[in-house]
Amino acid sequence: MVEDSRYASEAMRLLCLRSGARIRRADCIASARRHLNVYRPSVAIVDLGLPDGSGLDLIAHISALQPRVPVVLGTSGADRDTAAAEAMGAGADGFLPKPLETLAAFQAAILAHLPDTLRPKLPRVAEGGRVTPDLIAYREDLSHAMDLLAQDDLPVGYLRRFLLGVARSAQDGALEDRAKDLPPATLDPAARLALHQFLSHRVAGLPLAM
Repeated sequence: MVEDSRYASEAMRLLCLRSGARIRRADCIASARRHLNVYRPSVAIVDLGLPDGSGLDLIAHISALQPRVPVVLGTSGADRDTAAAEAMGAGADGFLPKPLETLAAFQAAILAHLPDTLRPKLPRVAEGGRVTPDLIAYREDLSHAMDLLAQDDLPVGYLRRFLLGVARSAQDGALEDRAKDLPPATLDPAARLALHQFLSHRVAGLPLAM
């Protein structure tokens, strides 16, 4: 999985764990490419908004590898139809919208694209339960957003995409509204301070890391 959000990564880790699958995580394109130099997964799940570039470029790269990764899926918290079309256009086999929390939905999405040689030989009961990531991971995501806000050269576009994905993964409607209101390129000092205060208030109510 190539995902910069700790909260979304933790949700995916729990889904994989309960499905009997092993998972490796990269948090950026550069890290993913290093993984792929030594390790070829059965399934690659790539977030479209990454800190060092577009996940679409990574999807195109993975899809062109020989031998090809059997299943390449895009994921995003952005507009589902647009993001899905972009991922498929880049070479993905499918798309996972955020949040994807139920085990049954996750397994169905993976199995729908696995080749017959990699499919389970026996039927298994699909669980309908939801996974609940640790709130420490959510706190780390919000703290990361606050660190971005402190940068002189603030990457507003990336920050907006990151917060949208985090908000939808955590089903935080207030944060999602804030993220939607962010401009595409620049953020004036007053708006930057207001967002920092909002995130700080959120973080204050979450558990500390161990």
